Amino acid sequence: MTKNIDIQKKKFNTKKLGIISLEIFAIILLIIFFFPFFLVIINSAKSVSEITLTPLAFPTDWGNIYYNFVEILGRNNVDYFRSFFNSVFITTLSVLAIGILSAMAAWVLVRTKTKYSFWVFMFFLAGMVIPFQVVMLPLTSLLQTLKEVTGIPFKDTYHGVILAYVGFGAPLSIFLFHGFIKSIPMDIEEAAIIDGCTKAQVFFKIILPILKPIFVTLVVLNGMWIWNDYLLPVLMIGLGGDVKTLPLSVANLVGNFDKEWGLILTSVLMAALPILILFFFAQKHIIKGMTSGAIK
Repeated sequence: MTKNIDIQKKKFNTKKLGIISLEIFAIILLIIFFFPFFLVIINSAKSVSEITLTPLAFPTDWGNIYYNFVEILGRNNVDYFRSFFNSVFITTLSVLAIGILSAMAAWVLVRTKTKYSFWVFMFFLAGMVIPFQVVMLPLTSLLQTLKEVTGIPFKDTYHGVILAYVGFGAPLSIFLFHGFIKSIPMDIEEAAIIDGCTKAQVFFKIILPILKPIFVTLVVLNGMWIWNDYLLPVLMIGLGGDVKTLPLSVANLVGNFDKEWGLILTSVLMAALPILILFFFAQKHIIKGMTSGAIK
């Protein structure tokens, strides 16, 4: 009896030690990931000399952040409100288009049992392993060719940027939707068809509501990527384009010979806050969507 008690105590202590180790590891990761954001916050309220000499020290006057906000809102080269609207517009339409179109494509690929559907799915998966840098120049050439053929400009336009985001965001979304939809019983769809539903009604009234957890997860993940993306907008719009997003506006504060680091870091903070708020309120949906997809 005494030996059994000692063994149980050892197991309990070992388990407790493992939990404590994981908690310490999680705290260390939290500090590592939060540290860059911490640097942005404290240096947003400093002058250029303070940032250069004491980047890790707290600012002497936190009120400088307010003056930097006012300065940024009044800068014509930043045009914050218009850039903010452009980012919201492009991000919203892109994530909705990626979510709905990818869900439709994944549903058709799952329910269509042919060798062609398998290879089409493999074709989409191939898009996940191709780096964006590899297709930068071909993308520019393709957009120019499309303009010559159709007469519709795709560079420096809303629809051009959104179309590019849909193309680059669809492979991962289709992959996740594909695994989720395979767990949905076919009987549900057959019952809906017997009741008189069309294919479109089956998808939008039956399948899409079931996909809500993974759909919200992809909306947030794709939204964070598109909102913070710099490379694709600068390629398709440029720093002097009419359709500027927030990352491009922040880049306009960086001159060739003069870099106003206080304003740059404050503008980075202003650009990051909306997506951080979105992530804060949607984090439970992200976790739920990930765990649901993993279990299913």
